[in-house]
Amino acid sequence: MAVDYAVIVLYLAGMLAMGWWGMRRATSKSDFLVAGRRLGPAMYSGTMAAIVLGGASTIGGVGLGYRYGLSGAWMVFTIGLGLLALSVFFSARIARLKVYTVSEMLDLRYGGSAGLISGVVMWAYTLMLAVTSTLAYATIFDVLFGLDRALAIILGGAIVVAYSTLGGMWSITLTDMVQFVVKTIGVLLLLLPIAVIKAGGFAEMKAQLPDDYFAPLGIGGQTVFTYVLIYSFGMLIGQDIWQRVFTARGDRVARLGGTAAGTYCLVYALAGAVIGTAAKVLYPHLGSPDDAFATIVKDALPVGVRGLVLAAALSAVMSTSSGALIACATVANNDIWARIRGVVRRQSPATDAPHGPDAGHGGAGEPRDEVRGNRVFILLMGLAVIVIALVLNNVVEALTVAYNLLVGGLLVPILGGLLWKRGTGAGALASVAVGGLTVVGLMLSLGVLANEPIYYGLLASLVAYVAVSLATRPTDAAVLDAWRARLAGRPDAAGAEPAVASGPSATTSPAGH
Repeated sequence: MAVDYAVIVLYLAGMLAMGWWGMRRATSKSDFLVAGRRLGPAMYSGTMAAIVLGGASTIGGVGLGYRYGLSGAWMVFTIGLGLLALSVFFSARIARLKVYTVSEMLDLRYGGSAGLISGVVMWAYTLMLAVTSTLAYATIFDVLFGLDRALAIILGGAIVVAYSTLGGMWSITLTDMVQFVVKTIGVLLLLLPIAVIKAGGFAEMKAQLPDDYFAPLGIGGQTVFTYVLIYSFGMLIGQDIWQRVFTARGDRVARLGGTAAGTYCLVYALAGAVIGTAAKVLYPHLGSPDDAFATIVKDALPVGVRGLVLAAALSAVMSTSSGALIACATVANNDIWARIRGVVRRQSPATDAPHGPDAGHGGAGEPRDEVRGNRVFILLMGLAVIVIALVLNNVVEALTVAYNLLVGGLLVPILGGLLWKRGTGAGALASVAVGGLTVVGLMLSLGVLANEPIYYGLLASLVAYVAVSLATRPTDAAVLDAWRARLAGRPDAAGAEPAVASGPSATTSPAGH
């Protein structure tokens, strides 16, 4: 394993080096949280694919293939479908808003009445999403070094927290690009063909396994429908995903780059299911389906290649973990803590600089303590994620909790705000509260993995949104006018231009520099 260890250690050292380099670029809030809003198509596609394909998609996706066969691809497949829908129908409008969080979008649309409660729900979602990725370190580092579960979580989590804290979104974007390349080579180009060959090819796999392993809906039609509700719709509204959309330097980059990333997800989904199916042939009696990935890597791959594929698994875990972590910290600092302190920084559409008593004179018109404050929150949220991961055990359950909270609480008010002009702030608040409480209550009574919580949570959220919106006064016309202007990328009612990235022109800067 010496060669494999060397590959992994070099990879981890490279991640930390990227974090240090990104720290030199992160001189403003815009740079730190959204990479200056100037990523081109190549960087944008890579970082978007990296953020959505994490430990659950890689280790969990292979595990589902081990348990259900090719239909195990549906979980990751629905993630790809959601990303395609976001990119084609919504990403251009989202990018033009020039905000930092989903809650800021809700404030713009509803006149500042829904931000805090939506921020709490989004914070819970991003926190649990970061936890799911951190849990996956235990599996990978156990295979690599035989580490104790707790030590593995602490080691993996500390590396991600370190480079995320240092450089923010610039560090995360740079590491994501490396992780995207490593993941593509390790999983798609190496592990996939080697696993199929080791299992004797598709003909032998079909001969060894039941027919259900090759049925498109072998996992169950209701399960597929639930995946669509949770993951496809979750892609439309998650802070971790929107924060990547905010990094695009223009509408075209957001649309085309996201479409490319979504298509990549579909391929990755099928690859994971095939690898899991091959693992079932090779190791039919594993204790847990989630062990399939680590087992086939450890036993089926040659020296050196094994290290690269395990680095690919680390890449998948770290990309989602870092993206969720910065999203969690952004929401905690900008949507919750600032509001609780009563000093919400109102942004001028003309710049990303805040007005008010805390406005300073840092780089690009922003106070340096904006960067420092967000950096502190990444560190604090990272420590919280590690502690929670040490307590929890099940990756799928943690991921389900995250997406149930997100979709049940926020899908309706967010899409309603984008698509229905009669929706009001009171309707949005009612929708978030009723949907979120319904989901939580049913998860407690029926179980985390039950389908009913998301079904009834969404229905309750929709009914509350429509009923309360129709029963209350329409949103102020001036608020709607400013909202439409921001969506269209035009000057708002005050005559100011939408925010632009600091530094070189967002329309002329090369991707990622």
